[in-house]
Formats: sequence, structure tokens, C-alpha cells
Amino acid sequence: MNSLETHRPEEQPETPHSDLLGESTHDIYLNETAYWRNVPERVWDFAIGGYQVMKKWLSYREQALLGRPLIPDEAREVTHMVRRLAALLLLAPALDANYAATKASATPLPQP
Repeated sequence: MNSLETHRPEEQPETPHSDLLGESTHDIYLNETAYWRNVPERVWDFAIGGYQVMKKWLSYREQALLGRPLIPDEAREVTHMVRRLAALLLLAPALDANYAATKASATPLPQP
């Protein structure tokens, strides 16, 4: 296999992106002029510890709290966050399969 080829294991069927990212997208508005278009619904809804990751991140960067508008690097970080969360969601089937394979081949610890 050369460096340009990829290999998909036969036992992992292709999952449609809509199953992983959701059927719809959202436009996320920070204010009247700043917003992010077409954020997949499951990316926007992605939560850790009961908190929506993106919503929480943006809530701490409201102008009223910071006393200033977002700087361009902070606005770009939102775009990067969308991409990273989407990548995690798209990797979920492969990560789950790896976990299941590892779990199935693990040696149980002896019981005391």
C-alpha cells in the first residue's frame, strides 16, 4: 500500500454522516453581526458533564462579561472547535469498535 491509499476494515460498515452529525444544522449567532453557519446539530448539542461545550465556551466570552468584543483568534477558535467536535463524532463508530475489540480480548483480573 502506498502513502496515498487508505484501508477501511471490512467489518466496519460505512455510517452516513447524517447519522453521526444529525439531520440539520444551526446558525449560531454571537450578536447581530457575528455568527457561524451550518453547525451540525450534534456538534452544537455535544455535551460533557451535562454542559453543551460550544454554548458554555461562548457564554464566557460575551461582551458583557469580557468588557470587549471577541478578538479574531477567539472567533477562529469557535470554527476550530466545530471541526474538532465533528471529527470526534465521525470517529465514534471506529472508536467504539476498537473499544469492543479490546474489551473482548482483555484478560480478566483474578478475583480475591
